[in-house]
Amino acid sequence: MDSSHTRLDYGKMGYGCKHYKRRCMIRAPCCNEIFHCRHCHNESTSDRHELRRQDVQRVICLICDTEQPVAQVCTNCGVNMGEYFCEICKFYDDDIERKQYHCDDCGICRVGGRENFFHCKKCDACYSMELRDKHSCVENSMRHHCPICYEYLFDSLKETTVLKCGHTMHSKCFQEMMMHEKYTCPICSKSVIDMSKMWRELDEEIESTIMPEDYRNRKVWILCNDCNDTTEVYFHIIGQKCSHCRSYNTRTISPPTTPQ
Repeated sequence: MDSSHTRLDYGKMGYGCKHYKRRCMIRAPCCNEIFHCRHCHNESTSDRHELRRQDVQRVICLICDTEQPVAQVCTNCGVNMGEYFCEICKFYDDDIERKQYHCDDCGICRVGGRENFFHCKKCDACYSMELRDKHSCVENSMRHHCPICYEYLFDSLKETTVLKCGHTMHSKCFQEMMMHEKYTCPICSKSVIDMSKMWRELDEEIESTIMPEDYRNRKVWILCNDCNDTTEVYFHIIGQKCSHCRSYNTRTISPPTTPQ
């Protein structure tokens, strides 16, 4: 093996923090302190100020302790301080199996391989190719906090799930929501999975549950959370079924008012 290549690889995957494998630390210009990465900085600050990745100007090589301007190769000992390096994000990572790539539209580095993702202009986020032309667009869908844990989603390190309605949340938060039998989006209240089997079960339960005579002919107005249609239906204690899409994901509303 070429000696220069051997030198570049020296210490690879042997250094870093819980967030990234890299052979350098960064100096945060906001507080002049040294950290393994911007996440380490953000987690340690008492006043909760955050470091913008693009603001990093100087790094410290972990092989030879030389402080220097941002660059991939150490100016003193000649090692790659990160097998993957993005000059725009000032980002280093030795674990290239994560398939990092920089998305110009997002303005940050992503993982998973450029060939496996596309950038949706309306949602302003990178989504799996499996969702191309198959997802509901929500403007700036990733530029908000997870509705379950409230962590900002756009640059989160955790895997994200795109719901049928187009809203997003952490995949782990989504799984926990399913475990607690919460099947509607916390933001818009639309069903997040196919509920047709449950709706059939409710049909059977309502069929076998006779309402008291005083309530049998009572009608209420409902708004369907799934199709947004408003209809007048017979009231039942178990639930009200949308006449349009047959969903029970509905809520009672005031009757529509006739214009004077």
